[in-house]
Amino acid sequence: MVRTVVKDVIFLGQKAEIATQEDVAVIDDLLDTLKANAQHCVGMAANMIGKKKRIIVYSMGVICVPMINPVIIKKSKPYETQEGCLSLIGVRKTTRYEFIEVEYMDRNFKKQKDSFAGWTAQIIQHEIDHCDGIVI
Repeated sequence: MVRTVVKDVIFLGQKAEIATQEDVAVIDDLLDTLKANAQHCVGMAANMIGKKKRIIVYSMGVICVPMINPVIIKKSKPYETQEGCLSLIGVRKTTRYEFIEVEYMDRNFKKQKDSFAGWTAQIIQHEIDHCDGIVI
């Protein structure tokens, strides 16, 4: 179900709780909401739809990928950039890393570890910041 995007900075600034298999509906709602906002959004975290759960989704063209309880375990090559956010107006400066390695669970709650670079890495970092209560 497509959900309303949360714009409350106080709510967005709270850390997310670990997601469990009871939170599967949040994944579907996130994917639906990301697809509905695809013209101006490439990733979302559960708190952006009012759920304080550690779940993110990101877009790779026509494919949208969920990550449950993602944690960045390695990062390298920092750079400065500016980002916008569907929950906020305007853009803000931030530091990102060109290369990251992430541990997470897939949609079936199977543990995964993948490496990401470039634009995809930047999207994932932004969404994990949401999970950590960091508002960019």
